[in-house]
Amino acid sequence: MRLTEDEARRRLAAYDHGVLATVHPRRGADAVPVVYAVAPGGFVGIPIDRVKPKASGPLQRERNLMADPRATLLVDHWDPADWTRLWWVRAQLRWETTASKAPAKAMSRLLADRYPQYSDQPFDRVLILRVVALTGWSAGQG
Repeated sequence: MRLTEDEARRRLAAYDHGVLATVHPRRGADAVPVVYAVAPGGFVGIPIDRVKPKASGPLQRERNLMADPRATLLVDHWDPADWTRLWWVRAQLRWETTASKAPAKAMSRLLADRYPQYSDQPFDRVLILRVVALTGWSAGQG
């Protein structure tokens, strides 16, 4: 059953992690698991933190976005025992290259409120992406 845009937005905001896909110039789709927060106004914040070790900076997802600002965030719920509970939401995103410090600061606060590991906001940066389209599907009514 196709989800309404409102229901897809609700599930996206309620979920705590997903897979971010960006476009690599040579390899094509480049997917990585991420945590995120959804802000009013249709924006998604994805942290680049100092909690987990990084091999380099900027990260490949950032370099991909610099070359092509389109991205997709996929979240899904899987229940191996009850397939009526399966669902997914796909958010088509566009990186906001001109995001000011104010939205990044607000998004940092949302991320810190959502994830205890981020309570002291250990962010190098927060990627701000605008939701441009939402699609979702659910196996059941609930």
